[in-house]
Parts: sequence; structure tokens; C-alpha cells
Amino acid sequence: MISVKIIGGGLAGCEAAWQIAKRKVPVEIYEMRPIVMTPVHRTGYLAELVCSNSFKSKEITNASGLLKEEMRILDSLLLKVAEETQVPAGTALAVDREMFSKRVEEILSQNPYVNIIREEIKDIPKEGIVIIATGPLTSPDFSRKLQDILDAEFLYFYDAVSPIVSADSLNFDKLYFASRYGKGEEGYLNAPLNEEEYKRFVDELVKAEIVESHFEGEEKFFEGCLPIEVMAKRGIDTLRFGPMRPVGLPDPRTGKEPYAVVQLRPENKYKTLYSLVGFQTRLRWLEQKRVFRLIPGLERAEFVRYGVMHRNTYFYAPKFLEPTLQFKKDRRIFFAGQIIGVEGYMESASTGIVAGINAYRLIKGKPLIIFPEDTMIGALLSYISSPISINNYQPMNANFGLLTPLNKPIKDKRLKHEIMAKRALESLYDIIKRFNI
Repeated sequence: MISVKIIGGGLAGCEAAWQIAKRKVPVEIYEMRPIVMTPVHRTGYLAELVCSNSFKSKEITNASGLLKEEMRILDSLLLKVAEETQVPAGTALAVDREMFSKRVEEILSQNPYVNIIREEIKDIPKEGIVIIATGPLTSPDFSRKLQDILDAEFLYFYDAVSPIVSADSLNFDKLYFASRYGKGEEGYLNAPLNEEEYKRFVDELVKAEIVESHFEGEEKFFEGCLPIEVMAKRGIDTLRFGPMRPVGLPDPRTGKEPYAVVQLRPENKYKTLYSLVGFQTRLRWLEQKRVFRLIPGLERAEFVRYGVMHRNTYFYAPKFLEPTLQFKKDRRIFFAGQIIGVEGYMESASTGIVAGINAYRLIKGKPLIIFPEDTMIGALLSYISSPISINNYQPMNANFGLLTPLNKPIKDKRLKHEIMAKRALESLYDIIKRFNI
């Protein structure tokens, strides 16, 4: 039987493999780690999470929550494992990252239709069906091969990783547990700052020394994942209206909202590690220790992982991809994941689901599926494949602005999102029934 070759064992590659293998078609996953490591990966596990441990909101009135529900309906492997390995995070779905990756690899390695091959692929297979899901950290050798077939230079932006601190090094007398507006369990640890503390922190952050890029070309940052020091330079109050926003987080000791607040999210099941939410950074390590220890409660924080900077690679997908994720120049090749310009864990994984389903259907001679634009998955795929996006293409998260507008305008934002979410799920169920997915 024909097997599908998947290049890359990240989130998209694993989802694609699951969708194909569950339909009893052999699949080969080529993953270069741990033989060849990247600047930010730390293990050889499949589906390693290198940035945050959060998959964002679980609420269906949130774009990320709707995307998860669509993925759940399509039998997402990663969503199942995330729910198995989750840690408290309010209305967000956050996981113990090591348990998560181990479990994903365990499930796939035990599937008789999956063959995991630890090898760096340096060229695109000339025959058979191929899914390229090498992600934003595609190796230099394979990047050059992709440039050959794309006839274009890659775009790129720089993504930054937040630091992680040990719980036993924190001063809990100055911290408090709360979730914004009391929604969900109190999964976040909060460090309140008064006006003087906040202004001193911003002043030192702006002056702190950064790690200069070792990559050629102009640095480009994705607006949804800016380094905190870049945000701080935009104005004294930028952080107070961004990652340090205190609204909805009153300090139980005073009953009032602080001037600013830093949220820390548990990184593992046992809450022994916490990451600084929204604190992705490229500061030098000693500077991170100096500046971030100015935050109340973090005066003696021990950093188990410092924030680091890495290059994310993606290409002009609208020029080269169909909404089925097929490569226009060679339709036996599919692309999935962040390399096509979707930004976010679940966004990346969802494209893997689609690539897997359509690769299977191509093998079986069935019509490939274009998901409707009133679903979050379909809207994302429309964005990455639409000629309209070519002139100003940049990475995109799931958001309600991508969905087909409602016939009648609705002012109430939550109600509007509820209606759009209901419509999306109805549309998805219709596609599943029509194509017998």
C-alpha cells in the first residue's frame, strides 16, 4: 500500500499522521531531532512545545476556543492529549509540556500504521504523496530545497520565548492567585505593581541590553508575539494596556486593581514551574535576571529557562497553495503548519488535520475538501491561499474577523461570536456528513 511521507514531527506533522493512520493508511514521519537539534528545542520528542505551554482559550466565543471545538469534532490527537495533560490556567487550556510531548509520541509510536524515522531530510521526495510540515525552524539544507521549488526568497520574522521560573524561589507573600474577572479556576499567579514599581521596571527594561540577531536581513516581529522590550519602547503605558494589564484582577488584600500586574502561568502539573505570561524576550540572560527580579515577588526568582530569540520561517503561501493545502506546482505535495504562515499552536495543528485528511482522500481517489469560510479552519485556509493576501502577507492567528460576516450586524460582541460559532459548527457538521469524513 502507498505510504504518505511526512517531513517534520511537530504539531502539524503529528496531526496529519494521526488523521492518515486512523484511516489505516501507512505513514512515515521523518523527524531530525534528536540527531539534529534546533536552537530552541530541548528534547527529541515529537510535538515539543518550544514557546508557551498554553493553547489559549477554551471558550467557544473566543476564536481560539472555536478552533479547538472544530478540531475536537475532527478528532484532533493533540487536543485529546492536551486535555489529558492540562494544568490549571483559568479559561485557557495549558499543559505540562513534557508530559504532553511524551504522550503524543507514545500514541503515534504504538500505532501499527505509523513509522517514525529519525533522520534529517535534505531533499523533497520525488515520488509519492508528501506532507511538508517542517515548521518555523526548518533546517538550512531543507530550506534551500524549498527555495528552489518556491522560486522565491522566504519571508521570516523573529519569535521570542518567555522565561520560566521555579515556584519555590518566589515570594508568595507578595503574589496572589486569580483569573481575570474570576472566570474559571484561579490558575494564574499575579504579581501586582504600584505606579512607582511599574515605572522603574519599564525604565530598566527599555535600557536593558539585548542579544543582537545573528541572522542576515532586517528583523521582523509578528505583532501578536512582540518581545516585551519592544512593546515597552512604544510608550510608558503600552505594557499596562498589554501583557501587564490589571483590569479584572483585583488584589484580594486591598480589594482594588493594582496599577499593573504580571501574570505567571503554571508550566507543569505540579505547579513547580511558572512562565511569565507575555514576557517573550531577547534580553541577555543576566539582564533578564536583573530586570525581571524587579517584579514584586520575583526578587529571588530562579530562572530554569531564560527567554531566547529564534528565527521563524514562512513563505508566501497564497502564491503557492490551494485551500486544500496542495502545492500548485505539484499536487502530490501538501504543506502544513507555521511554515505556511499560520501563527499559533492550534492553528498550526489544525492545518495538519486538513493536510492529513486530504492526503488520504488523494490516495483513495476521493474529492479533496475545501472547508467553508464560515468555519474557523476554513477561514484560516482561505486566508493563506487567497490571492488577495499576497501583497501584504504575514502570519495569522485564528480570529472572528476571518469568518464570513453575518447577514445582519450585531453590536453585542459576545452574542455576535456565539452566533458565528454556532454557524461554524453547523457548517462543519454539514461538511463531515456530505464528505463522510
